[in-house]
Amino acid sequence: MFEMAKLKVPIIAIVIGEGSSGGALAIGVANKVFMLENAIYSILSPEGFSSILWKDASRAKEAAEKMKLTATDLYKLNVIDKIIKEPKGDEEESFRKISQNLRKEIKSIISEMSDKSLEEIVEDRYLKFRNMGEFINIEGGKNVVTR
Repeated sequence: MFEMAKLKVPIIAIVIGEGSSGGALAIGVANKVFMLENAIYSILSPEGFSSILWKDASRAKEAAEKMKLTATDLYKLNVIDKIIKEPKGDEEESFRKISQNLRKEIKSIISEMSDKSLEEIVEDRYLKFRNMGEFINIEGGKNVVTR
């Protein structure tokens, strides 16, 4: 991930199902992270989180809610940059529409980033990574990074 952070090319990551474990950490280093609306993204499974926190894997549903691993939650926390809608209906037609949406988004980001210098690409990635999530300041107030 350290080496990946220094790459002088744009990195675009797309979570299409379940982004988890060490791979989830690497995805976070990307310049842009997109996520299908029904995908999940976390460094640990809800079962693993539940087992560690409560010594009870059967509380996975409760753990999943606390983990904020949905596309909507992660967008609000600035972990991902865009949610890609998943149309309902015929599986083949849905796949085609999702593919078209992803292609459009990827082309747009590549076009946007082509105007940036190599240094700006690396700096943008660094700033994105530094500004994700939320934190508690020492005065006890909660600060949430907002869009």
